[in-house]
Amino acid sequence: MESKPLGFYQQLQVLPLAAQQAFMAALCERLLPNYALYEQTTGQGDGHTLRTVLNLVWERLSVPNASIDFARQAEKLAECEPPAEDESFGARRALDAVVSISALLDTLQGDSPEAVLDVSRTSRAGVRAFIELTEGEEDAQKLALLIRDHPLMEDENDFQDAVLEAVSEPLSKAALKEIRQLGRNNGISNLGLSLDEDDE
Repeated sequence: MESKPLGFYQQLQVLPLAAQQAFMAALCERLLPNYALYEQTTGQGDGHTLRTVLNLVWERLSVPNASIDFARQAEKLAECEPPAEDESFGARRALDAVVSISALLDTLQGDSPEAVLDVSRTSRAGVRAFIELTEGEEDAQKLALLIRDHPLMEDENDFQDAVLEAVSEPLSKAALKEIRQLGRNNGISNLGLSLDEDDE
């Protein structure tokens, strides 16, 4: 009897922890431009801290015995959340970035088996919300089809597939560098947005 191939989320769950962390870090990289845009348009937020925390995660993945206080980083990160009363689309997507990096930090501080699924779903949900916002389709069935076939959703699915494939290989320093580059996606976020000027 042939065994059924594992679904996407099952494949994520059976990855070694370091591979899950690299997957999450790559997705977080791709969420950062959304936070940067929120910061640029509202004058609120602290993208520098998000960038720094994510850099430390990559450092730990590259040098597993690097001594980094991730509990302290998690505290700093919590201060970067948009104000709860700001329910704008930009603030929600900025929050996605903070929450996803927080989920990644949880895995570096203890057992957090759902984190990799949460980050994957958060990124997809942001794309879905963006399509809903831009398409203005009221009919639920039509909207579901629109979302499924939308270039941004196809892009998102292809991106997550590519990252999963990349982290399924041995994680040498060179491989991690490539995965990070993949996540940076030339500065374009999961919503197809980017800052005009790159601070990097």
